[in-house]
Amino acid sequence: MRKAATVGTFDGVHIGHRAVIDTLKNAASGKGLSPLVITFDRHPLEVIAPQRAPKRLISPCEEECRLRSLGVEVEMIPFTRGLMSLTAREWMQRMHCTMDVDILVAGYDNTFGCDGIDMSIADYKAIGRETGIEVMAAPFVPGASSSEVRRALLAGETGKAAGMLGENYRLGGEVVKGRQLGRTLGFPTANVNAPTDRLVPGKGVYAADAVLPGGETFPAVVNVGVRPTIGDNLSPTVEAHLIGWEGDLYGQTLTLLFADRIRGERRFPSLDALKAQIAADTDAAIKALSGRR
Repeated sequence: MRKAATVGTFDGVHIGHRAVIDTLKNAASGKGLSPLVITFDRHPLEVIAPQRAPKRLISPCEEECRLRSLGVEVEMIPFTRGLMSLTAREWMQRMHCTMDVDILVAGYDNTFGCDGIDMSIADYKAIGRETGIEVMAAPFVPGASSSEVRRALLAGETGKAAGMLGENYRLGGEVVKGRQLGRTLGFPTANVNAPTDRLVPGKGVYAADAVLPGGETFPAVVNVGVRPTIGDNLSPTVEAHLIGWEGDLYGQTLTLLFADRIRGERRFPSLDALKAQIAADTDAAIKALSGRR
């Protein structure tokens, strides 16, 4: 079956991406075509300029699953130096002849091809007329981009990020053993070992929902940072105190859905002062999360 397609990176599958996909599905339906998203197994910058490659919002597997849930086919292709060397014309010829693409939907900042950096939608339409592809522009969604989501998260603006993502930002990882100081303070924490390629929100204390492997959810207060009250030059950690949970989570995967940032990370004069603040943070997290349920 011939296809209507869009091509690009869809990290986070945010509301801007969804607007492109809505346009794609409408275009496909109107012409009796199948909607197809062509994306990559890694961010192109991981090949082009690895030192500038951004941390991911979701894994490639999660990206594919979320895209498919929107009712489109997905073709995830390896991004290689060979692919990187194709011109826009070669790209479109390949899409038309080997991927059966008749319509191409382009996002507002979508570029492809080694010569595509300075191309406009008019340039792509002109190439399309020569290669047998009708090129359409998707509507622009102001302020919604993967880069803006990353900036918001790094600034601790989880609410702003959620507005672009359409849901709270998710970060998961295996629970590993830490120094177990939280337990001695009366607030045991799960140390989440997030994948190194995933973006971790900026330092601070957050209200979050913590999802266990079986799907059970608990309110949580999460500290992201270096724990300056405990010592100097400590490695950054993501530690979650699950409110109402008792048990052992070591070796299991815990997923955190970041809701509100309660405060920034800071050094306290004593462990007693830290304990009192954690209690206050826990109350603040319960209040913040109860308003969302």
